[in-house]
Amino acid sequence: MLNPLEELVQSLREGDAMPERASLCEFSCLEAGDAELVREAWPSVPVERRQMLMRSLVDMAEADFELDFGAVFRVGIEDQDCEVRVAAVEGLWEDEDIRLIPVLAERLLGDEVARVREAAAVSLGRFVLLGELEKIRPEPKARAYEALLASCVDGEESVEVRRRALESLSYVCEDAVVDLVLEASKAGDEKTRVSAVFSMGRSGDARWEREVRRELFSPNPEMRYEAARACGELELRDAVPELEELVEDADAEVHEAALWALGQIGGDRARAILERLCRSGDEATREAATAALEELDFLHGDLADLIVTLTGHAAL
Repeated sequence: MLNPLEELVQSLREGDAMPERASLCEFSCLEAGDAELVREAWPSVPVERRQMLMRSLVDMAEADFELDFGAVFRVGIEDQDCEVRVAAVEGLWEDEDIRLIPVLAERLLGDEVARVREAAAVSLGRFVLLGELEKIRPEPKARAYEALLASCVDGEESVEVRRRALESLSYVCEDAVVDLVLEASKAGDEKTRVSAVFSMGRSGDARWEREVRRELFSPNPEMRYEAARACGELELRDAVPELEELVEDADAEVHEAALWALGQIGGDRARAILERLCRSGDEATREAATAALEELDFLHGDLADLIVTLTGHAAL
């Protein structure tokens, strides 16, 4: 008699329809033996069903943090189908197992499909951050960094992959990365310039203040959005008047990014702006302003002061 996992695998291989989502929970937290069962059966599952399954597991994992489909995603990352590989890489977005670094590096540097390389570039960024936070050893961090750097400087690589590699590198404040960000900020391709501004904010380096503020009123709403976010990440107090203008931006995402940034920056003027907008007649504005004001109180208000008093460290 088959156990539930075996029945599920058989249904995927031979059934007429995709199994119900509830039954897919059998793929969560697989033991080694069960993971091997899935790996052996995987090639015999029709490709369309492998694609649907992988996307379903990604959605389920995002909705419920207790579900762990890592073993299945590790199978999918080696799939012959690029859609399955992309979804598998995306599904591993919270996995901090350093054994993934060489697997992702191989995908970044060797996969034939740009979308897979792009997903791998994004995924490797968390290991660079973990290295910067000294949560993993220097050697695995260096492996992730070197793969990203090689991709970023590869003149034959696609723009999308190179810009995602740059964004992942931007956690590191080394001269080589600073030079790449500066070069990207002057690129002829606007998407690359957008990534440069994103990277400036992610770096946490206030040296980029002039470049970031210059883009706050770009005609491109995507650029305005990233510039507003970067102002918040860099806590640029002098940008508050400009952000106040952007809270009236016609683009809803820019508008919300400006509110978020004010909550990160803090200060009396930012607080006054957010308190005013908490009374807005527009529901979306009220909600975004309220969330930003709560963040301001956490980062800069009485709670932040209490954390400093008790721990000697500012709230992160």
